[in-house]
Amino acid sequence: METYSLVELAVDRLKRDILSGRTDPGERLVEEQLTRRLGISRAPLREAMRLLAEQGLVEHIPRRGARVATLSDDDVRELYEVRDVLERHAVTTTPPGRDLSRLRSALESIRKATEADDRLELANAHRRFHVEVVALSGNRQLTGLYESILVRIQLYMAVNMRREAETARALDGVLRHERLFEAAEHGDADALLEALGGHGARTYLN
Repeated sequence: METYSLVELAVDRLKRDILSGRTDPGERLVEEQLTRRLGISRAPLREAMRLLAEQGLVEHIPRRGARVATLSDDDVRELYEVRDVLERHAVTTTPPGRDLSRLRSALESIRKATEADDRLELANAHRRFHVEVVALSGNRQLTGLYESILVRIQLYMAVNMRREAETARALDGVLRHERLFEAAEHGDADALLEALGGHGARTYLN
């Protein structure tokens, strides 16, 4: 149990570093440095790295160790294409009258993270909001697959969010998600798909 807790600790800390953009894609993950920083031995660290590799956040390079995963332009484009297909299916199969309380809570998390200027929490809140949109379909398998795609996209977006912070108003992201919520609230699948299609995340493909 103690070893597993150390694995969870390492997964949480490394995942936060990666998804917040503190650790750049392609950056080497040196065991000696990480065991020292996290205060754990090599065994739980290696298990944590294995779990992060399963999530697509870490890559193991033969004879060179591990590094933060990298995504090519094609990888990102393909992930967005898969995301779009899953979103469209979820939205068009969502039955009317679904409970929007979890979606409303995710929107509030976006507002709070924006006010606090917490980039990691904001990225997580964005992901949670979109997962909750898809979860309205009631298809748990679809929702799980969709979230795994979003985690990989978040790896790419973490770095790009720095760029957006320099060129856009922080409130813009909140307004985009408020429009998505309003479309879901009115049960307007066409409006929701249109809002998703014009979502600012597409601007990261450059």
